[in-house]
Amino acid sequence: MQAETIKADVATYNREHTADKLVDRGKGFAAVGDYLRAEEYLADAMNQGADQKKIMPLLLEVCIREGRYRLAAQYAKDYLVAHPNDVRVRLVLASLYSATADFKLAKAEFERVLDARPNDPQAHYALAVLLRDAEQDVVGADQHFREYLRLDPKGQHVEEARSSVLHRVTEAP
Repeated sequence: MQAETIKADVATYNREHTADKLVDRGKGFAAVGDYLRAEEYLADAMNQGADQKKIMPLLLEVCIREGRYRLAAQYAKDYLVAHPNDVRVRLVLASLYSATADFKLAKAEFERVLDARPNDPQAHYALAVLLRDAEQDVVGADQHFREYLRLDPKGQHVEEARSSVLHRVTEAP
């Protein structure tokens, strides 16, 4: 039974090897939660010439949902060679590096995001957390938590950012 299913899937794959059909199949598998197969189809669609800017967010999403962070990071890194100004993908790459404990790479990518978009509150917040937790750089983290609070004073991370900022200590009289 399972062998027949696999043979049928392989036959379908071989028959539908155009970029558009591969994208449709990838989306279909993603919709039913088969992220591994969705990743294969979406990656193949890009290899067949599908629009990388449209496919990359989907490809990263299915890899992340499957917990394949290093693979997602590799896809993002490869994509950024051809599209170095895609700040959204760069932010995801930075987050993936952070999730895989590649903190030095994560920091560099967050900084590149902030070079391109200095008013991105999410990048400031993510870099602040990285600096605080991974590098124990509370002063550097403070700067980015404060910037996050300035840019997004009602954001979803406000409480954590407020509790993480450094407070000036004054001497008693």
